[in-house]
Amino acid sequence: MGAISAALQACRDRIDGACSRAARPAGCARLLAVSKTFSTEAIREAHDAGQTAFGESYLQEALPKLHALADLSLEWHFIGPLQSNKTRAVAERFAWVHAIDREKIAQRLSQQRPVTLPPLNVCIQVNLSGETSKHGVGADQALPLARALLDLPRLRLRGFMTLPEASGDDALPRARFRTLAQLLARARSEGMALDTLSMGMSHDMEAAIEEGATIVRVGTAIFGSRAAGAAG
Repeated sequence: MGAISAALQACRDRIDGACSRAARPAGCARLLAVSKTFSTEAIREAHDAGQTAFGESYLQEALPKLHALADLSLEWHFIGPLQSNKTRAVAERFAWVHAIDREKIAQRLSQQRPVTLPPLNVCIQVNLSGETSKHGVGADQALPLARALLDLPRLRLRGFMTLPEASGDDALPRARFRTLAQLLARARSEGMALDTLSMGMSHDMEAAIEEGATIVRVGTAIFGSRAAGAAG
């Protein structure tokens, strides 16, 4: 068993353990392998070990990977902030976008999503920490933005994403995850058919799952250390 294969199995075991502790069904949380900054060879190794969903944040880096790996059946998630001039390529090539924080971006993705493809799955990024260095809408803006996105053709609003601030206090990210879960519950109480909480990374995936995560975004725990400043 190669290093990436072994790391994937360890992540799956962590996910299963967290689901069990939270009395959630097996498979309640999907593993999204964050492959940004890692090579196509590493992605192929992960695919050979059974991983099919991969997350990228930088379009200029991602597009050559998508081309080089077109022979594989992979599900690509765009998880970084998205500029208006990059929406067409994302709308045409990705299955998910995790970081919607403006109605304008969602409108462009809707207009540019090819009719030959299924609707683009999207999540709204919620900045619960209030950090100016992070993208995302405030918690008070999340539901109004969700309502605006619901009727956009060629998009399927799935839920919310968050990235808690770095903290030495394990209780803080857990509190952020709980707040996002409460936000999803509020949206569903309004009749929104949302089902996704994209939250938790290599170091805190268990807490996120125990608080309701349905997708955990994991890079370092699968592929190893990356350059400073690249979270995951």
